[in-house]
Amino acid sequence: MANDQAFIEFVVDQIDPSCDVRFRQMFGGCTLYSHDKVVALICDDQLFVKPTVAGRSFIGEVVEAPPYEGARNSFLVGEQIEDSDWLTQLITLTAAELPTPKPRKKKKR
Repeated sequence: MANDQAFIEFVVDQIDPSCDVRFRQMFGGCTLYSHDKVVALICDDQLFVKPTVAGRSFIGEVVEAPPYEGARNSFLVGEQIEDSDWLTQLITLTAAELPTPKPRKKKKR
């Protein structure tokens, strides 16, 4: 499930800064956030976007696959990853449909 750092940076660079995308590497994979919402995973140098109704409608013919064993299916982005406008639109639609994360409770020591 290891990722090439150059691939991660390529994906992030493809997405317009207005999406406020950041990433965090965990457990051999990489999680992409847009406006603090988890919108995608990068596993084995492939981009998996969280499934949403708007995303499915935008993509049209969707390819779904699990990003890792035991995971739910996500939208697997293929050659469109090189189309910056297309990818930005998909991330924007996905983030808009996902709920705002609840603030974490601080642990008492």
